[in-house]
Amino acid sequence: MIKPRSEDTSLALDLASTIRHDGNGGVLDELTSTDGLAAFLSRVGMPDVPATAGLLNRVVEVRAATRALFARAVEPGPASRADAHRLMPLPDAVATINAYAALAPVIPVLTWDTIPSSHLLPPFGAKPHEATLAGLARATIDLLTGPRRADLRACTAPRCVRYFIKGHGRQEFCKPSCSNRARAARHYERQLSAARED
Repeated sequence: MIKPRSEDTSLALDLASTIRHDGNGGVLDELTSTDGLAAFLSRVGMPDVPATAGLLNRVVEVRAATRALFARAVEPGPASRADAHRLMPLPDAVATINAYAALAPVIPVLTWDTIPSSHLLPPFGAKPHEATLAGLARATIDLLTGPRRADLRACTAPRCVRYFIKGHGRQEFCKPSCSNRARAARHYERQLSAARED
């Protein structure tokens, strides 16, 4: 079962964020091994799904389609630097997400603590790998067709390759460290320009 997400998180963003900057100007891919997949599945609330090589390949395919769709959703803003040169074609990305979303049916379940809410569960006996892939693909569909799509952005900080949901009107970066890095890069550029003029 995929744990319910809070308002400020998204399973699709978590998946897309398995590609991130490595802190040294490069890009780190967290999904290059079954151990990386197991860590991701645990982090997003699916620790009981066996992390096999076959599932890893399919999750990476869902991620590629998700990031390709995110790149198009943020237009006319820039795509993530990690995606700009290797985007899956739009028809292929849509077909991939739709195919994976259809792998496992879901059952809507009503819960009522203080207010009514719902979440989707795979039916009893669903194959864990198919339910996982379907859940990841449906998370992408939900984000791209929901009200938060308008706030989806690619972080423009130097070296950052993440997508994020803008939390307030003037937010430009995915997190404070990216804002600091961008400010430092602008300061360095101004210093360099001033030195050239002298």
